[in-house]
Formats: sequence, structure tokens, C-alpha cells
Amino acid sequence: MRMGVLDIGSNTGHLLIVDAYRGGPPLPAYSFKEPLRLAEQLGDDNCVTDDGVARLVKYVGEAKAEALERGCSSIVAFATSAVRDADNADAVLAAVHTATGVDLRVLPGEDEARLTFLAVRRWFGWSAGRLGVFDIGGGSLELAVGADEEPTVARSVPLGAGRLTREWLAEGRGHDELRLHARSVIADVAGPLLRGGHFDRAVATSKTFRSLARMCGAAPSSEGQYVRRVLRRADLRPLISEIVHLDVEEIAQLPGVSHDRAHQMVAGAVVAEAAMDLFGVDELEICPWALREGVLLEHLAHL
Repeated sequence: MRMGVLDIGSNTGHLLIVDAYRGGPPLPAYSFKEPLRLAEQLGDDNCVTDDGVARLVKYVGEAKAEALERGCSSIVAFATSAVRDADNADAVLAAVHTATGVDLRVLPGEDEARLTFLAVRRWFGWSAGRLGVFDIGGGSLELAVGADEEPTVARSVPLGAGRLTREWLAEGRGHDELRLHARSVIADVAGPLLRGGHFDRAVATSKTFRSLARMCGAAPSSEGQYVRRVLRRADLRPLISEIVHLDVEEIAQLPGVSHDRAHQMVAGAVVAEAAMDLFGVDELEICPWALREGVLLEHLAHL
């Protein structure tokens, strides 16, 4: 069947259309993205602004039309931390449904971590052994560990690159202060994740980690998804020392960085380095599958 997965993230709305069939991987057929920046559309009352809601409704309507135009039999739609954490989340969901007919499912943070872990497990298979999975989104950092398809432990903490850029760096706090904050938050949840020992394979997913790996010398996306890409802690530390002295336009010129996310790369790099250090990880392998694929795989399993 052809189906769509609609991901309303803290940074981007992303419709991924895939051709799915039993016994094989879902094959991407079409992608439709829009930089919504919902995490930056929260007002002082912690509600998504009217402009943010309007932009979201417009995008969801366009995404639904694209999915129907391209022959999708169904759309699985979900939202993550930007909507989840907003005080007017119910009103936002109602506005989307009224205008478009699309029911957005708000994923709890631990479900985000769990489903991302599922995608990574399916990508690397059982030979990967005990997996440690790291995912920096716009609003949160997801962490999961386990030796099965379901993680033994899954955690979500408010260390997203967009959130920290808005709440820390844009408020004039330096990256050194942010570094200590990130380490404190990660340390609070590290114990349960490390209780079973270290990982046989440590993996990172999603755009922030992919961009950091590319900035540190990993192969470009043009070389295909099967090329092995890694992010090394030894490369990350000098990268942070470099980019904290660059402005947004200069960061946007670096390999693998989109203009829409350039302003978040310092915060993302600081969180990535803190997580790798506290978990004793020297190298993260980049997985091309992440939350969208995990949501899709779970949905297909229930059909």
C-alpha cells in the first residue's frame, strides 16, 4: 500500500509518503516539508500563537492534499514536543481537525524514544546487540537502550536544540552555562539507561545529529543512505569551539547545515557532546531511519 506519515515536529512539518509491503522495508516515494518552527511560536503564556496555529493548519491541509494527490490510502499523523508542551495543545489539535479533518496524535516523550528505537533496531537488525539510541529534536532529547525491539528504558528530556536556543542562548546565556545545564539534566536520567552496562552499538538519528556528523566530515547525503556515517566526540569538541564564534549566516555555509536550522546548531552540538561524554560514547553511528519510520513500522504491525 501507499501511505503517508505526517510528522509535526518542533522545527519542521514533514510528510513522508512510502510504498509499504509485507516482508520488505518501506520505500520512500515522496517528501513534502515546511519549516514551521512551532517551538519558536510559543508566546509568553506557553501557548502556540495564532500565527503558529494558522501556519500549522495551512501546512496540514496542503500535506493532506499532497497525500491524496499521490494516491495514499491512509495518513498517520502525529505531533511531538512543541504541541505536546503547549498549554493550548487541545485547542491546536481541534483547530487542525476542524479545518482539515486530520487527527493529529500527540506522542508522549517516552513513546517518541520508543518508536525511534524501533526504527533503529529494524535498520541495524539483531546483530547490533544492545543498542543505545540518541535523538536530538527541536524540543527534546530522546534516549533509549535495549537488546530487543522494545527498549528496556526510554527517556525524553527537555534538551531540544530549538528549545535551548530560545530559552538559553537567545536570552544571553553563554554556551558554557548551557553545557552545565545539559549535563545536569542528562545525568539525572543516565543511571537507568546505563544500569545494564554499556552499549554494543551507539546510534544517533534525526537532522541535528546528521548535520553535526556532516560538519565533522561524514559523507554527504548524495552518496546514499547505505554509506556508514559516524559522529566522533573527538571531532565534536573542536567543532563547538569553532561555531560558537560564528554568526548564523556563517554556520549556514558549513557542510550539512540548512539555513532554517543554522541558529540551533550550537545548542545541538553542546547537547550531543554532553550526552556522548556522560554515556562514555566515543562514536555515534548515524541511522537514516528515525521517528517517522518507527511510527510507520508500528502502524503496519497493527494492520
